[in-house]
Amino acid sequence: MGRYKVVISGLPTEQLNVLNNRQMKELFTRYQDGDEGAKDELIYGNLKLVLSIVQRFAARCENMDDLFQVGCIGLVKAIDNFDLSHEVRFSTYAVPMIMGEIRRYLRDNQVIRVSRHLKDLSYQLFRLKEAYMHEHHQEPSVEYLAKQCNVKEKDVIDALDSCQSVLSIFEPIYSSEGDELYLLDQIRDEHDDISKERDLIALEKSMKILNERENEIIHKRYYDDMTQMEIAKEMGISQAQVSRLEKNAIQALKKEMEK
Repeated sequence: MGRYKVVISGLPTEQLNVLNNRQMKELFTRYQDGDEGAKDELIYGNLKLVLSIVQRFAARCENMDDLFQVGCIGLVKAIDNFDLSHEVRFSTYAVPMIMGEIRRYLRDNQVIRVSRHLKDLSYQLFRLKEAYMHEHHQEPSVEYLAKQCNVKEKDVIDALDSCQSVLSIFEPIYSSEGDELYLLDQIRDEHDDISKERDLIALEKSMKILNERENEIIHKRYYDDMTQMEIAKEMGISQAQVSRLEKNAIQALKKEMEK
């Protein structure tokens, strides 16, 4: 999968610092003892984590500044609710919260964009349908419409679908004796944030079997979204070494989680 360079207005992303685990614990201890300045340090020290998550949405043509700000809201919520007693890294806890905040923003602000070509074709198709029904008292086939407009049948279906009204997932689709069933109830969420958080915490516990270097590589790869090349440069080893250590760690984790 290709990686995208994300530019955030007014933020020198290449200069962002990353806190290590010891610094993170010290700052959380200070913050939870009432030091608000420690909270600011925690926010600035984890902006690169937010940026790495925002990068995953770069191909969606969304405004990266907006997604970064929304991700920072998720970061602040994670900082406010993080419990040191859980004995998991902050990134393990923060990633699903930041992802969830961004996904909610995309869901709540989603606009269905229809191309000019589809709009024009749909108007032409509706005129054809009305004329055909007026004459034949039945709806024309997709094949007939496609031939009349000299387009593919798929284009006809897409154009007609583009003008359908949007059904809200919060709209009741069934009601009986005061009990309503909503479309939302029929949709299985494959990206459930709570499940993801549980999975990450389970993985974090399994990672205790890894040595310090393997642990660091897995965190950087799968929590901080860094490439092997970036990790190699930061750790002062070759990319081949990173690849070998990552492979060994994954095999060990698979065995541990299958127990």
